[in-house]
Amino acid sequence: MTNIEKSGPSEAVVDRVRAFNRFYTRRLDLLRRGFLDSPYSLGEVRVLWEIAHRGPITAGDLARDLDVDAGQLSRMLKRFATAGLIERTADAGDARRSPILLTPHGRAVYEPLEAEQCRRVAADLAGLGREATGRLVDAMADVERLLDPPGTSATLLIRPHRTGEVAAIVARQARLYAEDHGFDQRFEALVMEIGAAFLRDFDPREDASFVAEVGERIVGAVFVTRESPEVAKLRLLHVESEMRGRGIGRCLVEASIAFARAHGHRTLTLWTNDVLVEARRLYERCGFRRVGTEPHTMFGPPLVGETWDLAL
Repeated sequence: MTNIEKSGPSEAVVDRVRAFNRFYTRRLDLLRRGFLDSPYSLGEVRVLWEIAHRGPITAGDLARDLDVDAGQLSRMLKRFATAGLIERTADAGDARRSPILLTPHGRAVYEPLEAEQCRRVAADLAGLGREATGRLVDAMADVERLLDPPGTSATLLIRPHRTGEVAAIVARQARLYAEDHGFDQRFEALVMEIGAAFLRDFDPREDASFVAEVGERIVGAVFVTRESPEVAKLRLLHVESEMRGRGIGRCLVEASIAFARAHGHRTLTLWTNDVLVEARRLYERCGFRRVGTEPHTMFGPPLVGETWDLAL
């Protein structure tokens, strides 16, 4: 069986994103001539922010990191220099480089702009409660993570689950498998039962959860449970689709293997399905071997269930 065929975004989705962009440009006050009622555009203030927080920094690094045209940036920096906002310094290690710093006058111009921006953001959030503010910040993190190119995300953290997260993790997995493979509500019932049993019977001496977090957002997870004194079971591995190919799945599996080995188990076992091609390749790379197969239709589409074992 192949994955459910996916097409590009619908016209309605594109329109919704454009509507949000229009809303947010108004919220950011971008339609005024100067950002924050200053003589500078948003782009100019952003470049000043980079110099203020990262200086000394070269023009080449600014152009690369901000993805701005080198000629446009050069003209902007020339205006800053003429206004006495920046100065170039000599790089003792490379005469071709001239790192840029804010001058005292440049800081005197920039720092009130940053203070005003912080004041306006705080004022915007003042009417929201703690829970609503948390949802807003989480949504912003999702936007950044989903649109960020691979390899530029925040540091990966692998940690145990926290209260309320197991339910969210299994719900997310049920939705992913329904969207990607057409699994029906019976799969959702199964993963909910597995999650409930994990929480009900959880013993930190015998069981473990490993949650992958990037930028304070859950992007994957896996659970390990005790089947017998000699056998542990890896359960419910998943990684969000946009985060795959970054080694997150391997980190989760290796953490599971290390836990099972440290607790004296001789075998780590798992059950999966033939359509989960990426996961099966990962298991094989981590040393698992397929030891059994069985066709079934317990989640709707015709599948082949597979048992994989790793000798510890």
